[in-house]
Amino acid sequence: MSRVRDAAGGGRVVEVAPERLGGWFDRFATRNGGIRETAATETEVVVTAANGTTATAVVPFPPLTGSGPPTVRLAVHAKRSRRIGLLLVRLGAHSVGVAEGGKVVVSRTDRHHVHGRAAAGGWSQQRFARRREGQARQALRDAADDAYEVLVPRVGELDAVVLGGDRRALDELRADRRLAPLFELASQRVLDIVEPRRAVLDEAAERARDVEILVRDA
Repeated sequence: MSRVRDAAGGGRVVEVAPERLGGWFDRFATRNGGIRETAATETEVVVTAANGTTATAVVPFPPLTGSGPPTVRLAVHAKRSRRIGLLLVRLGAHSVGVAEGGKVVVSRTDRHHVHGRAAAGGWSQQRFARRREGQARQALRDAADDAYEVLVPRVGELDAVVLGGDRRALDELRADRRLAPLFELASQRVLDIVEPRRAVLDEAAERARDVEILVRDA
């Protein structure tokens, strides 16, 4: 099953596995009265149906090269075997790893308890907030350390890095100079994930290969 979510500005975003792209575009054409036009750049493929509905596919790990029908080139490009670093972070938990062909081959996952927000006021609330901030900082330091130990030594082997989780937490890690080589390889896409666990890392390894398609109805 393809993952679907609402898109900012209207429409919906569908995540399609590379092996399913051909069938997906065939069904898109059937549902919308055929294809009027297909255009491609190095970073996206835009398919316009006869009824005006559009499907804009973001090229994973650009650029898109070669000749021939854009959707066919996109499928071939997306299926190409790549070694991908994964860095998933949410408050209090992280999972890092290396995936090849959608399968995790190296990984490390950890979780730290971080208190939720306190409802009480006054001095107790301030003390609780300081404790929570300290726990969050330690969790992020541990995430940075694991990324540095697991991913940075392998950065020369990686074709790309895919991020996931909380953008604010990822920005905190981005400020760590040790991780600069990872963020230089990072794609713009940030996977939306639940708390990072090993099972979530396995799912992210598969999703990292998927092609995101923005569908906007006429």
